[in-house]
Amino acid sequence: MTRAVRLIISAIVVVGLGVTVGPWAYINFIKDDAPAALDINSKTNTTIDSNDTVPAPLTDASGDWQVSPNTDSVVGYRVKEILFGQATEGVGRTKDVKAILTITNNAVTAASFTVQMGTLTSDSAKRDGQFNGRIMDVATHPTATFSLTKPITLPANAVSGDVITTDATGELTLRGTTKTVTFPVKAQVQGSTFTVVGNITIVFSEWSIPEPGLPGISVDPQGLLEFELVFTR
Repeated sequence: MTRAVRLIISAIVVVGLGVTVGPWAYINFIKDDAPAALDINSKTNTTIDSNDTVPAPLTDASGDWQVSPNTDSVVGYRVKEILFGQATEGVGRTKDVKAILTITNNAVTAASFTVQMGTLTSDSAKRDGQFNGRIMDVATHPTATFSLTKPITLPANAVSGDVITTDATGELTLRGTTKTVTFPVKAQVQGSTFTVVGNITIVFSEWSIPEPGLPGISVDPQGLLEFELVFTR
């Protein structure tokens, strides 16, 4: 084997190691860990079903609740990525969300939220540029919205501080596409706040969202829309 051939082989090996080791080192030693999934922590959980008998009205919880931008409320996305063979997660979030919720006769009778999509940020400016541009086209579709279409009956202990778990159904508009979605939510009343946490699975092709991947970076064909909404009266 000539010296020139050995040099070429060595260069190929070095480049190959760089492609593998570089992303591994970046993900494990440089990149911040993805934020944990949004959730409510509690020792007590009560699961309710849409067919349950309606319990006694909760007069203490009745009324209109709302959140305003720049509060503890947050909405974002979570996607699984493969960066040159290394598994990681992309997470973007924003606090620029407005939401309202109405409780009448022991049921959530109305709920909606609006998110300013151009304010979502992750740990990567390049990812944010792709998200705002070709992926979500926030210039054309600046907001994502959700509106409840089916009342949610609350259990009798809804104001006790227990975490309640149920499903929510409504219309979600994302990148100009509107669909009916049903997804699990957790809720908890503590003092003067009503916290609602959930996530919605988004299959990109069903929402006319372009393939998010790039050369060397592959992305699962679906992701999560996550939210934690902290309502007050």
